Amino acid sequence: MVSATVSPPWAYTLQLPQDPRAPGVARSTLRTILRVHGMRELTETAELVASELVTNAYLHSSGAYSLRLRDAGRSRIRLSVWDTNPHIPAPFRWTAEAPEELAERGRGLYLVTLYAESWGAHPMGTGLPGQGGKLLWVECAAKGEDGAGPGDRCAGRA
Repeated sequence: MVSATVSPPWAYTLQLPQDPRAPGVARSTLRTILRVHGMRELTETAELVASELVTNAYLHSSGAYSLRLRDAGRSRIRLSVWDTNPHIPAPFRWTAEAPEELAERGRGLYLVTLYAESWGAHPMGTGLPGQGGKLLWVECAAKGEDGAGPGDRCAGRA
């Protein structure tokens, strides 16, 4: 009889302050979590996507924000970023178009859309202080053994 080990699902939430060093802390934490869970093949893509989402939260919200990472099964993770700003940026509201060649803004989230087949955003209610804002998220998946499929692109599922 062959024995199998089933790994329980996992989730981590990293609370981040309004500090310019916080996006670096988020990237470092993400790399460590992926290494510990044997998902190193997702590191480059997941780090790029998380970095853009976390940096956007730092730049465009006035309060604390958080990065949540969770196991989505089959060499997949879901990355989500919550912040206090209720505005859902354009790439998460409709199909994103490439920013103007000389545009000073919009390139980071557009880059996220290049790695995502689709993506999700949820407005959060305005309940207690510190709640509300928005949640932006994507899922990242590793390449299949045959190299087919979306590769190690991110695939958001609403």
